[in-house]
Amino acid sequence: MINIRLNLTLAAVLLLASWTPAPANSAEPSVKEEVKRLSALLKSDASRKEKADACRELARIGTSDAVDSLASLLPNEELSHMARYGLETIPSSRVDKVLREAMGTLQGRPLVGVIGSLGARRDAKAVPALTKLLANSDTDVAQAAARALGSIGNSSAAEALERALTGGPSPNQLAICEGLFRCAENFEATGHRKQALAIYDRLRATSAPHQVRTGAWRGAILTRGEQGLPLLLEALRSDDFSLFDAAVRTSQEMPGHEITSALGAELGKMPADRQIVLSQALGKRAGAEALPFLFDLARKGQQNARLAAIRALPEIADPLAVPVLVELTRDHDEAVAKTAVEALGGLPGKEADAAVLAMFSREGTDRRILAMDLIVRRRLTGAIPKVLLAAEDLEPRVRVAAFQKLGELAGPAQIPSVLRILERTASAEDIDGAEHALIALAAKAPNPNACADSVVSWLPRVNSAKQCALLRVLTSIGGSEALRTVRKSLNNPDLDVHEAAVRSLSLWPTPDAAPDLLALARKSGGLAGDNVLALRGYLRFASQPDVPAAQRLVMCREVSKLVEKAEEKRLLLAALGGIHLPESLALINPFIDQPETAQEAGNAVVTVAENILKGKDAAKLAPKLIEPLQKVARGNPNADLAKRAQALLDQAQKKGAGN
Repeated sequence: MINIRLNLTLAAVLLLASWTPAPANSAEPSVKEEVKRLSALLKSDASRKEKADACRELARIGTSDAVDSLASLLPNEELSHMARYGLETIPSSRVDKVLREAMGTLQGRPLVGVIGSLGARRDAKAVPALTKLLANSDTDVAQAAARALGSIGNSSAAEALERALTGGPSPNQLAICEGLFRCAENFEATGHRKQALAIYDRLRATSAPHQVRTGAWRGAILTRGEQGLPLLLEALRSDDFSLFDAAVRTSQEMPGHEITSALGAELGKMPADRQIVLSQALGKRAGAEALPFLFDLARKGQQNARLAAIRALPEIADPLAVPVLVELTRDHDEAVAKTAVEALGGLPGKEADAAVLAMFSREGTDRRILAMDLIVRRRLTGAIPKVLLAAEDLEPRVRVAAFQKLGELAGPAQIPSVLRILERTASAEDIDGAEHALIALAAKAPNPNACADSVVSWLPRVNSAKQCALLRVLTSIGGSEALRTVRKSLNNPDLDVHEAAVRSLSLWPTPDAAPDLLALARKSGGLAGDNVLALRGYLRFASQPDVPAAQRLVMCREVSKLVEKAEEKRLLLAALGGIHLPESLALINPFIDQPETAQEAGNAVVTVAENILKGKDAAKLAPKLIEPLQKVARGNPNADLAKRAQALLDQAQKKGAGN
């Protein structure tokens, strides 16, 4: 047994020794082979797209073997940019040499592109040649050289740009300045702070365009760090508004309490337009050190400056602002007081909450109403019990405001409380307020039927005026339970409640009420006005586009014999105009020749015909359109409408003839 095991082990060892693993990705070409293939493609007569794709692939995998083939495309106007795309990523000094040599042979756009690539690769050996190009007569070339020198960013490049800054052509000045900015940024990034400052200080002293000078001031301030504060203040005090504005924006990049305090100290020394800008900046810094200065300006400045200072306070979000804002809500300037209210509404923190609740509990009518507005803005749901009490306040204006704010702040859970208050109210204004509050609260409920149950249970407990209000609430809620209750109220002996029930049905949110309305419209001997309300409510459902057209047509047919007044006829015609079926025309036809409905009937015929003639069955249905269109075209008093009808008649006759 031992010998068998030894023989098997020896066989396995010999088998493994004879097996040589295949190289990884043996089925794929090596990188060298792929570069060779792509390079050959670049020298072939392949399409522009194929060569561009090859350049893109060489940018990903390229080696020094691809340099010559890519370089051969540099003079090509169409592919030069793709060749550079491929070259720029290859980590070989041969690329830099090829690009430098190309500068001596290229012109125009290919030359500009090569210059940009040298800058992107930060080739220091290219500085002498790029320096010469700063004086090139082609401004695109000269400006590209300036930017490339900036990207290289060494001392030699900076010196060349500084020399060119004095004597170079004016069209190139911005590009030279841009190059110097790049040098300065490079110096700062590599720890050569003095060299960066020398450039910034020189640029801010020039007569260059404002964007250069303001950029140089920014660089000079930020590079100095903590020592940049005096320079920042100098810029803030400048008569040049663009420099002032740049200083304010630069200050946002400078952290620290000292900066905030220094900015705040400048606030009171400035004209109003600058106070506005600086107040906004102080708000964004959100440092409490600025509060005394903002408080002072908010109390005593010019109006727009005061408003800006007040708006900055919620951004700083410090409790110290609470008493100041409460004070300013009383200001004699209405705009200031209003802005203070908005700021107090947006100021976070329990201190602001406490101030609002204190205002609500302790002050007069106007202030209590204002406090309720702030309670809603701050979403102080814990104050809902206080607002419910205010809905029964002795002061009528407080009660009205309380009902309104309950609708905004409270939820369905407060419906029973509002119903209890409604039971105790006496004035029509309070009933109206409670009604609107209940509608708003029910609208927030995930289950409207549950709200309907609460409202229905209170109907027997209140007088007729309040029952009418609750029926309107049920109308806004909708649902089967609410509809059953409204139907029952039709039999209420109180005429006001009965009329409210009819109106509720006529305004019901869903077509469920349509059969009840039709029955009322057909009923003879009913109360005056019932038929009219019911008929108009029924026609409203017949006009709703979400009800199927066939169903609406049946509704119109059922009610067509009941319409008597001109207004009712017009409502019927409006409904029929929205039903784009040939059968609608038969119902419209009797009204075409009636003077009081000719306009509406003509519109309905034209609308129905237009839509039918656009449909897939136009040729088949066209003959049914001819007679009503003829009547409108020949007899309608509206010339434009008659003209439209004639045009449609022509279409219908052609389509009908071709059928």
